[in-house]
Amino acid sequence: MSAVLQEALLRVESLSKVYPTADGPVRALDQVTFSAQRGEFLSILGPSGCGKSTLMMIAAGLVSPSSGAVIVEGERVTRPRTNIGIVFQSPVLLDWRTALDNVLLQAEARNLDRTKAEATARALLSQVGLAGFENKFPHELSGGMRQRVSICRALVHAPHQLLMDEPFGALDALTRDQIALDLQKVWSDRQMTVLFVTHSIAEAVFLSDRVIVMTPRPGRIDRIIDIDLPRPRTLSVRDTPQFAAYNRQIRDLFLASGVLREP
Repeated sequence: MSAVLQEALLRVESLSKVYPTADGPVRALDQVTFSAQRGEFLSILGPSGCGKSTLMMIAAGLVSPSSGAVIVEGERVTRPRTNIGIVFQSPVLLDWRTALDNVLLQAEARNLDRTKAEATARALLSQVGLAGFENKFPHELSGGMRQRVSICRALVHAPHQLLMDEPFGALDALTRDQIALDLQKVWSDRQMTVLFVTHSIAEAVFLSDRVIVMTPRPGRIDRIIDIDLPRPRTLSVRDTPQFAAYNRQIRDLFLASGVLREP
């Protein structure tokens, strides 16, 4: 793990969420407890419907828990958090703004100094491989490029924590690989705490310091697995016995819980 892992930035304590429906209450999360350390890359991995996105929305302060709490730097989250970056599966870019201006939308909303924010935005776009595309509009960019722009927008105000909800889910395999490499570099340079929601076992193992494996609904923590692979990680790490062992360990958990069924 990174040397910056010294103290918990975020603590999730006995978190539960129940949604009312026409057919009765649906429990999405049930007694979830974990912490995220400063500078840690933490993935939440589980099947559809296990409450991963709900957990992310509660951590962002956008949804209230039914019981339990999310505590950030000693303060209970009771309202939308403005000091974080959030990336969703869809990039949600404004069609009439260029890539650079979409990134700067965050800076404008926060009344940041335009000159400094633009320098930061250009540096971020360059770091994720979009140098020369600053003045392109969303319809002129590929899906992967648009998602890179959304990541830069989430980072332009230098947040200490980044929340990512299936950010690569709509991308092809090669683009996912490249953005994973880009994200690893950005995270390492900025020493952020990242909470990353994914369905992909390999993606979680490749990116994470720890992987939280969730059960089917109601979402509970099945296992928290430390990923002890050297950094920076290249794609070749996926060919190693250690990487395969982590994948097999998580796959076996999903087989045991019925998420996966072999013939």
